[in-house]
Amino acid sequence: MSPPDPTRPTARLPARLPAKLIVIHGPMFAGKTTEVLARIAAAHARGERAVVIKPERDTRYAADEVVTHAGERISARNARSAADIVAVVEREVDAPALVVIDEVHFFASDAVAPIDALLARGITVVVAGCDIDHFGDTFAPFDALLPRADERVHKTGSCARCGGASTHSERLVASTDRIIVGGAAEFIATCAKCFRPSRR
Repeated sequence: MSPPDPTRPTARLPARLPAKLIVIHGPMFAGKTTEVLARIAAAHARGERAVVIKPERDTRYAADEVVTHAGERISARNARSAADIVAVVEREVDAPALVVIDEVHFFASDAVAPIDALLARGITVVVAGCDIDHFGDTFAPFDALLPRADERVHKTGSCARCGGASTHSERLVASTDRIIVGGAAEFIATCAKCFRPSRR
């Protein structure tokens, strides 16, 4: 019997799944970040590494964590702009199989190029964020990402006015800025019928 070849693995490693673009979208308070945490847990169960990226300006609950409205949290890397996303991943000692970008609408259309770059490297990308702004318009980059997504997860919550399925995020404070960092004091989730768009 010939001796074992030391260059050949003695155990079969789990195969990495093909890279996919997974888009989680919906209004505020719909459980998008909870869905993100479930995806990360599933990746860890498969023995895969995941890196979570969030906009640096989103400091609602923590500067270096992604936090659900219910208080669940996970460590995250900050990106000042979409141009930083690939560099953040490249700084990791071990290459991840999964990159999660939370609140991706903060990066608008600039997020598309780095997402494409990560997919081209064989990294699955999960993005999550609000797909409709407080004016009732589609938030970029969802206009570009949704048609190309391998998986789309549309989350809804409860309308604050009628109790139906929420699809919109209505701003309660006066501001013409498209994005402000806020929570329950600044926004409510509503259905399309109850939604009151902000004045431009």
